[in-house]
Amino acid sequence: MSKKILILRLSAIGDTIHTLPLVNALKEQYPDCTIGWVVEDKAALFIQGHKNIDRCYVIPKKQWKQRGLSLQNIKEFFEIVNNINKEHYDIVLDTQQLFKSAVLLPFLNIKRKITLTGGREFSGIFSNEIVKAQHELFDPNYHVVKRNLELAKYLGVTDCKVEFRLSDAPVEVQNKVKNLLSALDANKKNVVISPATTWVNKHWSEDNWKEVVEYLSGKVNLVFTGMKQDTDLIERISAGVDSKIILAGQTNLEELAQVFRNADIVISPDSGSAHIAWAVEKPFVITIFTATAALRNAPFGKNCACFYPDTDCYPCMKRKCKLKKDKNRCCNAVSAQKVIEKINDVLSARV
Repeated sequence: MSKKILILRLSAIGDTIHTLPLVNALKEQYPDCTIGWVVEDKAALFIQGHKNIDRCYVIPKKQWKQRGLSLQNIKEFFEIVNNINKEHYDIVLDTQQLFKSAVLLPFLNIKRKITLTGGREFSGIFSNEIVKAQHELFDPNYHVVKRNLELAKYLGVTDCKVEFRLSDAPVEVQNKVKNLLSALDANKKNVVISPATTWVNKHWSEDNWKEVVEYLSGKVNLVFTGMKQDTDLIERISAGVDSKIILAGQTNLEELAQVFRNADIVISPDSGSAHIAWAVEKPFVITIFTATAALRNAPFGKNCACFYPDTDCYPCMKRKCKLKKDKNRCCNAVSAQKVIEKINDVLSARV
């Protein structure tokens, strides 16, 4: 099949990464096909330059939001549409299944507009081929990667391996990260901790983080990553640990991925960091879930492990806890000892 296929997956970082196996499966089965991708600026880094993506169309969401409703935004929107239409794609796959992605479809001169059942915000009305999904969109026991791969199977792909195939970091990025990590002890394993995420209800308790950090102190190289506003959290959970590297606010996403390539273990809540660490396919990734569904979102495979609560309210999938009593119980439900045991297992296997 020598076809041109366009992917609609605008954001977020984790969801974008979860869609990459779809691209790789299509290219594996149909190496001569051309693949384009429409993505928002925040997640564009992992799409631009990817070895299996031939065209990348970036929607400057941040800039559009700053301008508000403007003629310039409308002009740029139609410039993107025109650039897509110039490529004469045969198929477009709406994997986002939201109005913000589907609204592009009426403007695209593409014959086959394909999506899965279960889309939100009436997104399905803009597609002309709706594939019956095996599970509901938010089935907590069915991984979103496998859901995306159903589109590959629909297009005739017979081998749907889960692969990301991110491009290697540019030399200048490798050199910057090498300099940031220059204080690492070459005789110790590297454990990267990315403790923060955007939802308060997805945070693991600080006491548990402290217990893990105190246990690891002196045994491994400890590196902490995150955004600048995460620095206070990192300082609190690592108080008393002298030998540590704190990179919060010092790396962009491409540099963060390179930090993870230098790690033996990455520990994180359900966050973009966990998914980036999974996508670089080098460290062992330990993900700690609280409110969100591990079986739907967690990194999986031989180099991954996840922990999630055994509570009657799990997974609530809510940004804020709705309980009146024992609020945020899920943030404490996974014990630090379980995570420490897994860390020891991984470290002993990586001699």
